[in-house]
Amino acid sequence: MKVLIVSDARSTHTRRWVKSLKDSGVEVALFSPNPVSDNFFGTERIRLYCYDLFSYKRKGKPAPARKILRHMGAVRALKRAIKIEQPELLHAHYLTSYALIAALTRFHPLVISVWGSDIYEFPHLSALNRLTVKYSLRHAERVCSTSHIMARECAKYYSGEITVIPFGVDTSLFRKMEEYEPQKGTFVVGTVKTMAPKYGIDTLIKAFSTVVKKHGSGSLKLVIVGDGPCLEEYRQLAASLALENVEFRGRVENSLLPQVYNSFSIAASISNSESFGVVAVEAMACQCPVITSDADGFTEVVENGVTGIIVPRADIQATAMAIEYFMENPGIRERMGAAGRERVLRLYKWHDNVAAMIQTYRNCITEYEQ
Repeated sequence: MKVLIVSDARSTHTRRWVKSLKDSGVEVALFSPNPVSDNFFGTERIRLYCYDLFSYKRKGKPAPARKILRHMGAVRALKRAIKIEQPELLHAHYLTSYALIAALTRFHPLVISVWGSDIYEFPHLSALNRLTVKYSLRHAERVCSTSHIMARECAKYYSGEITVIPFGVDTSLFRKMEEYEPQKGTFVVGTVKTMAPKYGIDTLIKAFSTVVKKHGSGSLKLVIVGDGPCLEEYRQLAASLALENVEFRGRVENSLLPQVYNSFSIAASISNSESFGVVAVEAMACQCPVITSDADGFTEVVENGVTGIIVPRADIQATAMAIEYFMENPGIRERMGAAGRERVLRLYKWHDNVAAMIQTYRNCITEYEQ
């Protein structure tokens, strides 16, 4: 089977899909609308085509004509890649410009994967965006979503079949590692997120402050992993609350994340919006119980009271109470951690997700040929 993927090569998700499909025997090539170096994939031997689609943004205020010309150029470049590769199927990830240029090639069969903000936010920004979404989806033989909740959102614009394939984890890597567990007597609240307003880091810091004021700071620690535009703002927030036991670790390589989750007593993700709770899945795979907000993506992934605790979005008091509950109930913490691992093994094994995607490809190719 030969597949050409249209997606941003810089994305960790893209690289993971491309590599896993290749390792599963699929002949994969990648067209990236964001340019990267020719040796980007190193020794992986993955054929890479790049086009600088968004260069018009770097020349000041985007001019509509310049934007249209760059998109038409991307369509021509993608058509050239299709002519060279002769794929059996085209798969576009992300329902904005990437899916649009794939649809404009008129190549079939076409699969489109929605990721989150592209279906929850992009269509609501303008009438033109809604038309773009509907046009792209209308040309797809199949649409893939990482969650059932997001699939329902997508169904507002698409009447065809939507296949739900979660973005799971490699459970041989994300697992319990006792050697990285917190020191005895220390309770570590951790989060792994981009430092941006939508991810509720400020809520978590304020909730942690509430717990510290009540219990003292002796055995408590908050570890914040990630980088982003609000990092300095959150540092200042922690300082203004006189929190000395907050550690900002910055960005951590994906290969080190299993160790990071194992160093937490609990993992917290209090996002204001979330299309699929991959960080909760990663933590649960490591038998780390979770506290999450009631954002859509988390309510599907986390079983409230079984694998973790779900709290209302932006609710500082409820988040603080959940932290206290886990502090005071180590037995429940251990039980929920084990239940989380079992849930991941049942629903979110990456190997199973890749197999489901390959089967989706086969079905689309067969149906299109009939």
